[in-house]
Amino acid sequence: MNTPPAAEGTAPASWRLRESRAPGPQRIVCLTEETTEWLYLLGEERRIVGISGYTVRPRRARDEKPRVSAFLSARIDKILALEPDGVFGFSDLQADIASALIRHGVPVTVFNQRSVTEIFSMLYQVAAMVGQAARGLALMDVMRARLLAIEQAAKALPRRPRVFFEEWDDPHISAIAWVSELLGIAGGDDCFPELARQPMGKDRIIADGAEIVRRNPDIVIGSWCGKKFRPEKVAARPGWEGVNAVRHGQLFEIKSADILQPGPAALTDGVEQLHRIVAAWAARHG
Repeated sequence: MNTPPAAEGTAPASWRLRESRAPGPQRIVCLTEETTEWLYLLGEERRIVGISGYTVRPRRARDEKPRVSAFLSARIDKILALEPDGVFGFSDLQADIASALIRHGVPVTVFNQRSVTEIFSMLYQVAAMVGQAARGLALMDVMRARLLAIEQAAKALPRRPRVFFEEWDDPHISAIAWVSELLGIAGGDDCFPELARQPMGKDRIIADGAEIVRRNPDIVIGSWCGKKFRPEKVAARPGWEGVNAVRHGQLFEIKSADILQPGPAALTDGVEQLHRIVAAWAARHG
């Protein structure tokens, strides 16, 4: 039996069916945590069919979504079995994963946000892709307002501490751009601002620990990429006994999920923790 042609000016039924769905990808795999958290905040978590095994924000995602990747590796077969129509990744570090999925015909979007401005850009792009541009902008306005409030509060502090943010301990790796920027907003001065714009960790290595001692940070904040920060190990480093941060017990940890995730976490909980640490130091040393 022949199917009658569609009436002139009427889209075929299959097109009308697709048109009636919510816009954007319906089955998304998030290879890193920030897009997962953002989709939950947007109320679009139903679209997520797979997540990174490192995801801890929001906590419920680990119970609700299958884990299909690490950071530098992924179960390609497991991802393909989920039949995603969109995969979100982060940076050149996931280029091999992205390439493998693209060769299987999977649409992949890899963001490469390294600064606060670029994080906001990524958030807007994801929101727009799932038809939530207006809600995304509203949530971003709240984040921006809080960043401005923190920045204003920081300007009122009597002194700004020198801060060494250590992303890894052996070798020493200093803060990436968005962390350095958020530290400035929070009221501290990055001890190694010249390294912050280097996107790769290998280019932010401080080979000579004596240089950290020479710059004499007032505060040391560790976020060792998921490894537990050990303040006693920092304090016991040879030659560090005279460093202000060691002398005054100003050694702190901020969890990687809160500050090294280039998404909602860093712009909210991460910067809040930075500001609390800096403000407490200023209250004692003002």
